[in-house]
Amino acid sequence: MSFKDIQLLEHALTHTSYANETGRKSNERLEFLGDSVLGLVCADYLYSFLPEHQEGDLSRVKAMVVSEESLAEVAHKLDLPRYIHIGHGEELNGGRGKKAILADAMEAIIAAIYLDQGFVAAQEYVLSWLKGQVDNVLRGRNTNKDYKSMLQAYAQKTRGKVPEYFLDRVKGPEHHPTFYVKVFIGPKCFGPASGGNKKQAEQYAARLALSELNLIHEEED
Repeated sequence: MSFKDIQLLEHALTHTSYANETGRKSNERLEFLGDSVLGLVCADYLYSFLPEHQEGDLSRVKAMVVSEESLAEVAHKLDLPRYIHIGHGEELNGGRGKKAILADAMEAIIAAIYLDQGFVAAQEYVLSWLKGQVDNVLRGRNTNKDYKSMLQAYAQKTRGKVPEYFLDRVKGPEHHPTFYVKVFIGPKCFGPASGGNKKQAEQYAARLALSELNLIHEEED
């Protein structure tokens, strides 16, 4: 991608540690703007791409796709670490590989594209890699926590029971179905929760149960 104002890209790649050493502006303000642009593009895509998913499921997918870990993963795929300007001390501390620094740079670049070429260009850039990250989440590859194991450990320890999962229904076209799963701990039912496959729906059902039992909080997504 060619920038009309290359200084915007340089600004987006300037970490605070480098800015402090050189007197240049850091990418923090761009990061703030890019976070909002990214959130809008992601929400718009998920709303259109997953018409059968409810708000809670869309929020969970969005949280994983725009997470620090997800953005850092994309940054590595784009070979971004080699281009970030970081301070000498941060370099010695492995800053070039830190997820937070990489994620912040990704958001700053999105803002730089938005300011340089407008929303449509920023949207096209984000979608060029966001679609793959969404697919990864829907296939369960970006699920960082095993909520089923967490729920099973809790149920066995406190209630002497093993959670039981039941497929409630399957909706949507054959090529892109949505699975709805409920989980029971004794007589108490949680869900249904939905996912792109049965395994993912079970994970979301377990997460919903853990949340309703106040064992995890929404921000843990």
